[in-house]
Amino acid sequence: MNKPGIVTAFPKRRYKFGEFTVVILEEIKSNDSIDYQFIMAVVRGTDPDPGIYITAERISQAGAGTGDYTMRIIMRDGSEVLGTSNEWKDIEVFANEALNIVSRVLQLKDEVPYRMM
Repeated sequence: MNKPGIVTAFPKRRYKFGEFTVVILEEIKSNDSIDYQFIMAVVRGTDPDPGIYITAERISQAGAGTGDYTMRIIMRDGSEVLGTSNEWKDIEVFANEALNIVSRVLQLKDEVPYRMM
């Protein structure tokens, strides 16, 4: 998995979503070349490592045009850009969209995310 190179970050929100714990990080410093607005990390049970990351990445001005932020999903078998939007700079919008993606990917149809912090 090509996971984000997080050096420091602050947890902003935490959810319980079925058997998963979901944490949204902000104020992220990384050792890769990506400027993260938010990172959502999804952990199953007591596994110490996240199995899924969803990121909101700031786009450099040269690449801007359709939105200032790219959303990417990173899983064990690779990563994929899901789209671009100016709205993903807002934690509410990012959290709702990312939780919907997690629900679909993990098939958590009968589960509701419970915000813990």
